[in-house]
Amino acid sequence: MTVYLVGAGPGDGDLLTLRAARLISEADVVVHDRLVSSTVLEHRRGDARVIDVGKGVGDHERQSAINALLVRLATQYEKVVRLKGGDPFLFGRGGEEVNALREAGITYEVVPGVSSALAAPLAAGVPVTHRGVSRGVVVVSGSARDGGASELRDVAALGLTIVILMGAATRHEIVRQLLAGGLSPSTPCACVERAYSPDQRTTYGPVSELATWSLRAPVVIVVGEVATFARGTHRAEAGALS
Repeated sequence: MTVYLVGAGPGDGDLLTLRAARLISEADVVVHDRLVSSTVLEHRRGDARVIDVGKGVGDHERQSAINALLVRLATQYEKVVRLKGGDPFLFGRGGEEVNALREAGITYEVVPGVSSALAAPLAAGVPVTHRGVSRGVVVVSGSARDGGASELRDVAALGLTIVILMGAATRHEIVRQLLAGGLSPSTPCACVERAYSPDQRTTYGPVSELATWSLRAPVVIVVGEVATFARGTHRAEAGALS
């Protein structure tokens, strides 16, 4: 009995690794998050059990129940695949699930996935590093659970590209912290919504206006001069998050 923590990539089923696709097709049971797309689940075996454990905003207390579920399933099935959006260990709480499996004596393997932190900017034509523009990138969580955008004050002055995940609901605080850290209000910003889906959209403008844009989660926020590379953009319009 083995539990495989598998990165499902940024959304499109074609962006799975070969190993991820094979493990999904062999699994007796697939446990997946909210952002795992139907095109990824199409790789599953016809008779495989599928369990949706997707957590909504503020529903983080369910993580302990998910940990217990994985341990229980491992005693009932030979091959369990735990599908996590993006990469299991980048803001995916994969480390917590691994700890639970390890403590229970369950054999596990972690299979990397393409993170939206890099893939979503790429989908919009934005290189997170570019010679003469940005020599590095910092990936930060914008989730209120992870402290919101409080750490952005410290990274604002590094001169690096800043990629913010799970920041749609904390955009006002993100802007406040970035500007408090010394970032110029005119710094370019690009927001990539629903990357690699049919309704992908990119919004571009100065970071000072980020909080006024009408956006639909999931959104990856890119702050820095590289955001000027964004393609397929539309004019930023003020409005509430929908």
